[in-house]
Order: sequence, then C-alpha cells, then structure tokens
Amino acid sequence: MSERDRERERKQMVEHQLRNRGIRDPRVLAAMEKVPRHRFIPHPDESAAYGDYPLPIGSGQTISQPYMVALMTECLRLAGDEAVLEIGTGSGYQAAILAALAREIYTVERFAELADRARAVLGEMGYDNVEVIVGDGSEGYPEAAPYDRIMVTAAAPEIAQPWLDQLKDGGRLVLPLGDRWGQTLTVVTRRGGKTEQESVCGCVFVPLVGKHGWGEEH
Repeated sequence: MSERDRERERKQMVEHQLRNRGIRDPRVLAAMEKVPRHRFIPHPDESAAYGDYPLPIGSGQTISQPYMVALMTECLRLAGDEAVLEIGTGSGYQAAILAALAREIYTVERFAELADRARAVLGEMGYDNVEVIVGDGSEGYPEAAPYDRIMVTAAAPEIAQPWLDQLKDGGRLVLPLGDRWGQTLTVVTRRGGKTEQESVCGCVFVPLVGKHGWGEEH
C-alpha cells in the first residue's frame, strides 16, 4: 500500500471514527491524522491499522482502538508544554500522539520486548521527546516527577497512590478504572490534597499488572 493510500486511510479514520463520534480538539485530530499508526503494528496486522478496533501487538497486549486513543488524549486537555507520564507503552503509538501534543513524554512498559520495539520505532520516526522505561508502571516513574498529566492505558483496580503523589497540583490523570472484565474511563483532577473524579464512558482494557494492579497469577 502506498503512502498516499495510508494518508487517505488516516483522513477517513479521523473523519468517520473520531470527528463523527464527538472528538473535537483540533490538535488531537491533527495528530491522529499525521501519526502513521501502521508503523506501530507488527506484520501481518499492518493492513488493518486504521480499522475501528484494537489489534494484538504481542506479549498478550493490544494497540487501542483509534477512537479510544483520541478520547483519552482529549481528556488530558493538553496545551503543548506539559510533562506527561504514560503507563503502558505497548506499541508506542499513544506515546507518539502525546509527543506531538506535549513537551516531554515518559512512558513505562513492563515487557522489555515491547519497550525495545516501541523505542526503536519512535526513534526511527524522530520523536526525541519520548523516554521509554522498562518497569512497573503501577508505581509510576518518580525519577522525572512531578507530571502535569498522567495516562494509564491498562485496566486499574484502583487509583494508585504513587500516581497521585507524582501528579502536580491541578494535574489530570486519565485511566480505565474497574475490574478485569470491564472498566469506566475516569478523569481524576488533583486540587491541593483532594481529588475530583469524572466518569467518561465504559471501556475494556488489558489488566494492569504490578504492585498496585493485579498479580501475574490472576
């Protein structure tokens, strides 16, 4: 498939899957139209890269449906100068979208093979404001804290205290919160010593495994 065909698919994805379903942030729409999603999907699923569904990327993980990527990104309300922590690098696609919209991105992945692949693709594409870290994302990444925004791309059973500790006052945390089989996309805003929660919609993500998530055996 030619690059022109890919561009056409991205434009159709943005128009039909995103704009028609309520995504309004022009910066988010522009980033989704620009970033080549197919580069982040292992062969042979590349041909389905712009479909309205998640896809497997190995290690039991998935690349999220384009609409969910856009919705979660829009919920962060990025202006361009933020430091963002992403929990769950996966393919690296969400990190690329964030990198186009914020100042610096730190993204944590527990599977080294996924982290290595995402780091390589992001590097090849020239994203020099993304740092990929292998580790337990449920504990955040205190080395670069505090963050203006935090995004969690795996199903969390609770709002982990390390995330709140690493979030700036006035910062926003977006995560799928619930059990292993179904979650609610939730926006948490930190104001002083208190937090405010807003429910956005139902969703289903792969489970967060780690100290503040689920254990490997469950």
